[in-house]
Amino acid sequence: MKEKYRVLIVDDDESTRRLFSRILKANSDLQLKEAADGAEAIGIIEEWGPDIILSDLVMPNTDGLELCRYLKRDPDSVLADIYVIMISAREGKEDKIQCMREGADDYLTKPVDPDELRARVKVGQRITAHIKKTEFEKRRMFETIDVLLIQDGGCAPGYNPVTAFITYHLEKIGREVYGTTEGFKSLVSGGEDDFLRLVYDPELYRRLDHIPGVFHAASLSESRGAQLRSERYRDFIKKDKQKKAAETIKRKKVKALIAIGGDGTFRGLKALCELLPTSVQAFFVPVTIDSDIAGTECIGQHTGIEIGSEKIRCYMADARTHKRTYIVEMMGASSGFHALHSCLGARAHLAVLPNTELDPRQVVEALNRRSECVIVVAEGYKREERKAKGDEENAAQYLFKELLDTGVEIERKVVCEAFSRDVRGAAPNNQDITLAQRMAYNVASYLKAGTSRLMPAVRSGREHAIPFNEIETDNMKEEDLLVLSNRLTKP
Repeated sequence: MKEKYRVLIVDDDESTRRLFSRILKANSDLQLKEAADGAEAIGIIEEWGPDIILSDLVMPNTDGLELCRYLKRDPDSVLADIYVIMISAREGKEDKIQCMREGADDYLTKPVDPDELRARVKVGQRITAHIKKTEFEKRRMFETIDVLLIQDGGCAPGYNPVTAFITYHLEKIGREVYGTTEGFKSLVSGGEDDFLRLVYDPELYRRLDHIPGVFHAASLSESRGAQLRSERYRDFIKKDKQKKAAETIKRKKVKALIAIGGDGTFRGLKALCELLPTSVQAFFVPVTIDSDIAGTECIGQHTGIEIGSEKIRCYMADARTHKRTYIVEMMGASSGFHALHSCLGARAHLAVLPNTELDPRQVVEALNRRSECVIVVAEGYKREERKAKGDEENAAQYLFKELLDTGVEIERKVVCEAFSRDVRGAAPNNQDITLAQRMAYNVASYLKAGTSRLMPAVRSGREHAIPFNEIETDNMKEEDLLVLSNRLTKP
């Protein structure tokens, strides 16, 4: 049996309500109810859920405008989809404009022509039908999920390109790709708006773009930032949060997970895998400026070094010009890869990494023998020591304080610069975009082959896969590089 459209007639004049009811009863598709004012209408709306409302503008208690505000106050609410036709004896343009501003979809003036009223309601039916169809399509689309991408944490250059390329290659083998809008947090929440459907093919996108939550991934191929991301969801270390995320994955019947990010994202995925059946395939793609995943190049590291080195070159030029010392904090929470390679690329005088042990007096004495100097300090330098002391200064300031504590006078002006996050928003360079393409293709190949718990890796130009149980989240630095990064205290 065909479902009827529910129409609520709201007017304080009973004869008007009856007239409208008689006019509309000729339409067998309609089910009608009446309310004497806006307050009564709200009660009926909450219980009955009409599709279309015909409301008088001027009424006692709650008038038409107040009713309209109630319905349209939250654009994401189901109430906002109710089609509102405002009816008034006022013919002025101002009233019509005011009603439209408050969210009314149509406006009629009294006396109402019966044919026009039926025609306007027919328009409302068509629009309501389209909304219902779209809602049904959205529910069906997001009821189950094939392949789900998860990004969590920072915003390294390359997040967006690898998202686009994974979507492209998976579509080519007939898979459907989705993404969480807020990383692991979305999995814990598991709500309607926590997921996007990613589409690369332009023709497929044209067929689906009317459905809320469908996103054209092709536009991400060279774009900055991360479309699917959140601040690192630190609560995800809690077992109860991980269990909720696993329940969402099971409820959505997710067939494969692909996590994209750094060491924190990998740890989150690994913990999640322990709560999921092995039938759910899982893969990890390393995207991190600080290259904190061992055994592979990481998407984002090349752009990071390029941008970081250029920043250091600027400090080097200024230090020469003004005969001063710069101590510059750079990315490197535990690995120090970015700080080290930015230092080497720009030929700065010293790189101080998270685990560096140095003699502050020796550093001061070396500074005093130079007219200018640039020292690069990784943000993770003595982080635990600083935390234990309750010291809120950045790594550059902390190192400078260590130098001052020697009691040896520093003869040149010293300027400390805090870590600048603009490197995260840099446009990914060609090397990182190429790396993203290679890793995306390999992930799609692993998934197609039925394998799981693998990370695509590229080292010395050669591609290979690393199983989850062999992934290390601290990229070791070679000793010869550490030697090259000290031109200050070493001969």
